[in-house]
Amino acid sequence: MSRKIGFAGVLVLVLLGAIVSGCIGGEETTSPTTTEQVTINWLSTQLNPPEERAFVQEQLLKEFKDQSGIDVNFVPISYSDLATRLEAEEQTGEVTIDLVADLHGGLDFFNSQAWLEDLSGKTLEGRTFISTFEKYATIDGKKVYIPWMSATYVMVVNKKAFDYLPAGLTQDDVMKGTEKWDYNALLEWAKNLKEATGQPQLGFPAGPKGLLHRFLHGYIYPSFTGYQAKNFDSPEAVQMWNYLSELWQYVNPASTTWDAMGEPLLRGEVMLAWDHTARIKNAIESNPDQFVVVPVPRGPKGRGFILVVAGLAIPKNAPHQDEAWKLIDYLTKPETQVKILENVGFFPTVQEATGAIPSGPLKVLAEGVTAQSATPDAVVAMIPNLGEKGGQFTDAYRTAFQRIVLKGEDPETVVKELGPQIKALFQEMGQEIP
Repeated sequence: MSRKIGFAGVLVLVLLGAIVSGCIGGEETTSPTTTEQVTINWLSTQLNPPEERAFVQEQLLKEFKDQSGIDVNFVPISYSDLATRLEAEEQTGEVTIDLVADLHGGLDFFNSQAWLEDLSGKTLEGRTFISTFEKYATIDGKKVYIPWMSATYVMVVNKKAFDYLPAGLTQDDVMKGTEKWDYNALLEWAKNLKEATGQPQLGFPAGPKGLLHRFLHGYIYPSFTGYQAKNFDSPEAVQMWNYLSELWQYVNPASTTWDAMGEPLLRGEVMLAWDHTARIKNAIESNPDQFVVVPVPRGPKGRGFILVVAGLAIPKNAPHQDEAWKLIDYLTKPETQVKILENVGFFPTVQEATGAIPSGPLKVLAEGVTAQSATPDAVVAMIPNLGEKGGQFTDAYRTAFQRIVLKGEDPETVVKELGPQIKALFQEMGQEIP
């Protein structure tokens, strides 16, 4: 009797063991306790400054892991290093990158090299992407990236400066970006401010790490010539450089040391400034009642300005594509987009998020950006996708500025020398000259 019970006990134990191991009737199942912990590699040229990186790692990715259980290795990287690594991995077939974040131009270039997956068949519920961003994200019928963040560059005005507007220009003209708000009006306004205060009150981020080159190729060049580079050495360009040389006598000379305009605005060193929205955000947050954000002036060809779009893309043969898509889904949710705006000053790409922007400093930013985007005379510029030659492109504009504006060289001579060099960059990369 005892022997029969012992055999039955053994049989039960065997059956229990089979159930636990998932091997019943020849079918193998996986126990939840054996699920492998996935870590995805996200390489990004965006949100790389220390405070922005901390926001990504300590808030965004922590919340994402809490919701999904997925770890993310966030790797801040320069564009050139990203391009080099992505190319090496795609060529060897040993892809370790699961997700990349970059500006439109860089992602456009990566796509031209066949390094990115087509995301056309994927959907994201509960969000409507702004049509302009959707348009740029789809290249040759292929959904190259998902629009993630947007930004632009604007003018910031200390409200006290409105007391010194030139004749015929009203505060409403400046706030709404009417035809009267042009570069000639800016010159007269800057002149009035200097005469009234005894100091130049206009500022630009012309320091070593400042973004003056974006103003040159994406703002004042399109405004005067209609193009970023196509008419670099045209008579209209010479007119523009002469104008900028005249304007510079009303620009605070410390501009050549400033990399961002937020602090100079807060310190009262300037009353008018141009910069990236993310780089003036601290001034607006500190004194939202003191500053307003307004559209940039227009020129003879229209109101040139850059539309900055950062996107999220999945490399070809990425090892964890499903998990990367879950991260894209999280990063583009309206509530996440508002968080990004609140913390780092980049604007949403989905319509559902725009209605959730709270009043206060962010409203000041949003109103200025919206007013600029809505101007009927807009000449929209995208940052060119020149790959590894992008640095040469921007260096040429900074060189022209230094030689013409700071050193007083003849503008016609300088643009005739640099123009062919700039155009050759686009030809070498097989790109249309913008």
